[in-house]
Amino acid sequence: MKPLFEKIERSFESSFTIKKFDKERSNNSPQWHMHPEYEIVFISPGTNGRLLIGDHSSYYSDGDLIFIGPNIPHYGFTEHFKHEHFEIVVQLHEDFLGHTFLDAPEMQGIRQLFEKSKSGLHFSGKIKKEIGQDLLQMTKMNNFDRLLRLLRILKKMEATEEYTMLNARDFTVEVNSKDSSRMHTIYSYVSNNYLDSINLEDIAGEVQMTVPSFCRYFKGLTGKTFTLFVNEFRIMHACQLLSKTSKSITEICYDSGFNNLSHFNKQFRLVAGQTAGDYRKERKVILNV
Repeated sequence: MKPLFEKIERSFESSFTIKKFDKERSNNSPQWHMHPEYEIVFISPGTNGRLLIGDHSSYYSDGDLIFIGPNIPHYGFTEHFKHEHFEIVVQLHEDFLGHTFLDAPEMQGIRQLFEKSKSGLHFSGKIKKEIGQDLLQMTKMNNFDRLLRLLRILKKMEATEEYTMLNARDFTVEVNSKDSSRMHTIYSYVSNNYLDSINLEDIAGEVQMTVPSFCRYFKGLTGKTFTLFVNEFRIMHACQLLSKTSKSITEICYDSGFNNLSHFNKQFRLVAGQTAGDYRKERKVILNV
């Protein structure tokens, strides 16, 4: 079974779609889904979450900017918003300005950008903030000015070196021959239960597999153990508590589904690349800028 297909509806007055999601308007896209449109996603600074794109999995802690090509399975990037946080999504076809649009000599760089996006592009640094502001302004523009701004954004993406490739392209082919509904079931189950104890017998039963078969299947599909996958969810939750509460690290350890402080500290460093204490100090600096 293929990932859930999302049908993108656009206005007849525009050649692409742009949507802003926030506390008042949530993103209701299917969790594990795909669509033939290219997609640019900007997540506002101060927001934590996970990127699950094809077989790529990573964590962001201060918003994000990504550009992914068509038919790459991915999950929604932001499920809950607080205060002023938001997510902007732009979706467009390669020929959104006509079948010969990218054949123009002036569009050579953007044509290469579209090709790179088929592996997934992750932007950082100054360009992330600059394009984020461009996208935010786009939500307040008329259709013609939006189009002009989108072309400028694509040009900025093409010209910058502040990006990495997610290498998600290969998964586009692989997912067509796998029962990817299993991944949807696994992700949903972990999302709802990661603060509790999750037994391998329970999750294997959810996808009608034996424990050994499930462990081999999951490791082969994601490149990581199921235990690490669950711990990444728990560490993401811990990061939110470190950023938004004054709870002690010991309290956060137990509130995030861990029952051993030493194990929590080890897993936090493994997933986040730094200690919980250093993460909290860094977040205070970001929020006070």
